[in-house]
Amino acid sequence: MIEFRSVSYAFDDVSVIEDLSLSIDDGEFVFLAGANGSGKTTLLRHCNGLLTPDSGRVLVDGTPVAEDLIAARSRVGMVFQHPRDQFVAATVGADVAFGPENLGLARDEIDRRVAAALDAVNLTGREDDRIDALSGGEQARVAIAGALAMDPSHLVLDEPFTGLDEPARRSVLSRLESLSADGTGVLLATHDLRDVRALADRVIAVRDGRVAVDGPPARALDELEGLDVRVPNRC
Repeated sequence: MIEFRSVSYAFDDVSVIEDLSLSIDDGEFVFLAGANGSGKTTLLRHCNGLLTPDSGRVLVDGTPVAEDLIAARSRVGMVFQHPRDQFVAATVGADVAFGPENLGLARDEIDRRVAAALDAVNLTGREDDRIDALSGGEQARVAIAGALAMDPSHLVLDEPFTGLDEPARRSVLSRLESLSADGTGVLLATHDLRDVRALADRVIAVRDGRVAVDGPPARALDELEGLDVRVPNRC
């Protein structure tokens, strides 16, 4: 479980998150909606300690993130809006192996995790491919594999469809659906909710750093008026 307890955060004295409390259960597929500047990315970056609250606490599986960053970053896999921002190696295999290597795992365990992560995103056998030669959709899947290699309980993604064409978008969604079915919690920040009815257990919308909507898709979609979110069948 990921828990936000009365979290506030300001950047250059401008409030971005204000007294926000929220829990994401294990295994949930959650869409996090909101306009640009609403606080989505800031919220996500608190999940594994990339940002630290000015006040309040963030906990992962009951442990405050600030007290055990390694545990938080192992349990919460992060995928950035632009996958190239998180790549650290030239080839697929080396990049996916980077996280487990930094955990000090044995080589056979690293290899097992890399193979399993690439299989999960349908990139088996592509370890030696150069990342800069991949398509946008393939790069997005490599970024997801890198997060999965940490064996997380939650996968957190920030606008993962940015710059993807429709086939690539569908491919990434298919991978996320499979991961969710296997028990991985998914927290996906987006302003485009076209697939929310089919995939989401829950929709959370933020506005001005606060939770404005929180509920199952059938109800939440009716409450997004005025939040500058692309609502299905209303575009």
